[in-house]
Amino acid sequence: MRGLIFWFALAALFVANPCVHQGRLEAGGAAQADASDAAPGIDPGAQPIAPYHPRFGRTRPVIAVIGESAGTETTDYIIPYGVLTQSGAAEVVAVGTETGPIQMMPALRIEPQATIEAFDARFAQGADYLIVPAVHNQDDPQLIAWVAAQAAKGATVVGVCDGVWVVANAGLLKGRSATGHWYSLNALERKFSDTKWLRNRRYVADGPIITTTGVTASVPASLALVEAIAGRERAAKVARELGAADWSPVHNSNDFKPDTHYLLTAVGNTLSFWSHQDVGIALSPGTDEIALALIADAYSRTYRSQALSVSRSSDAVLTRRGLKVIPDRVAGTSGQPGLMLPPFDSIPPVPALDWALGRIADAYGPATGAFVALQMEYQPSPAGSPTPAPGR
Repeated sequence: MRGLIFWFALAALFVANPCVHQGRLEAGGAAQADASDAAPGIDPGAQPIAPYHPRFGRTRPVIAVIGESAGTETTDYIIPYGVLTQSGAAEVVAVGTETGPIQMMPALRIEPQATIEAFDARFAQGADYLIVPAVHNQDDPQLIAWVAAQAAKGATVVGVCDGVWVVANAGLLKGRSATGHWYSLNALERKFSDTKWLRNRRYVADGPIITTTGVTASVPASLALVEAIAGRERAAKVARELGAADWSPVHNSNDFKPDTHYLLTAVGNTLSFWSHQDVGIALSPGTDEIALALIADAYSRTYRSQALSVSRSSDAVLTRRGLKVIPDRVAGTSGQPGLMLPPFDSIPPVPALDWALGRIADAYGPATGAFVALQMEYQPSPAGSPTPAPGR
């Protein structure tokens, strides 16, 4: 019986893990820092992201954020789109592999602005930057071929969280340094031994390839891209507008390890099926998609709740920075969740994650709040602590 509980606990962690989508358990769990890796806060030898150099007579770089229609990680996709669009420094296009909506994981659905065919027709010379989030099928041949083709045209490719699997499957990490979500690093090392896998960095740049750690690293990595494209002052301005503290690559990977406490939280929440609930998030024109993504993502990782977007009609809603989100439910109908979150429009978008984690801890217990933060590879801000000035 104890053995059964142990394996059930491992299975629960596997399902909750934001960056494993293949229907198999990659053994190895948390990755340990080795002696060749930098101590947290030192980061020797790390390459900065190379400054942008205009190509093809473009006045601004073209950035494609590619999503697999069957399933793409929510914040990996939406946050880079939102941060880079906020900067005004680039033309950012939300791309899908197929016609029709992209199902975000673990929450939300969006309408892409272009398919890969439409993007190629409009930008035959390719993107300047390509953002690759974690996807449901990291072996998707169409996606892998398109990523490789964009790289061959000279795009800087950014693998966010387990988007690194797609980048590696495209053959772009051979002989390079890279990083990934804490849960996946050991498995990545086994499969791609010709890549040097680094810990204690939120993002790693090696020439035209950039990779990041877990889900929330999309914020600092995106701000670092803004700095590379438009300079430090522009990045600092965007960081202030979004409520981001900094965009340093410094990170302590050892802060993120599963233990028995986390496993028991996952199992206990799963078994408490009678108390599972849908949580509604109001969706209206101009909703901040960065805050929406962070809140919906967090509430859908508790094993006690599922976030659903709720609007006054079933029509797609245009967000603050131009994404179209398809509502999950229509307000005032039988499908509307009984629990609706209060408005969050007065909160800067990045701190909205701390707001959500605090409410999750209040509703489901501090252990669940900590478990969600672990999955998102996020260190919650201490309650009441001041937000430092943005910068490197």
